[in-house]
Amino acid sequence: MDIRSTLATQGYAATRPATAPKPPDGSGGASNPLLEAGKSFAETLSESEQVAKAAMTGQADTQALVMALAQSELAVETAVTVRDKVVEAYQEILRMPV
Repeated sequence: MDIRSTLATQGYAATRPATAPKPPDGSGGASNPLLEAGKSFAETLSESEQVAKAAMTGQADTQALVMALAQSELAVETAVTVRDKVVEAYQEILRMPV
């Protein structure tokens, strides 16, 4: 066996983990930023809903309710803006000549 083939085999073995596919469950080390943004969006809406329920029963003040509504409004506007940009990019791709 040649020394070059041994070095090539070692190099391949060293780079193989970097090129291996990540498991679909998200436990592959690096987090998915889109998934994290979705979770953050859902948490914001859930917290706002809890504050709104507490305000209806008299357990939260109106200032907390207004702040929660403003946060949820900002989150929804951000999600709509991102959605619009994705749709716009998709339409641009469809317009490209083949």
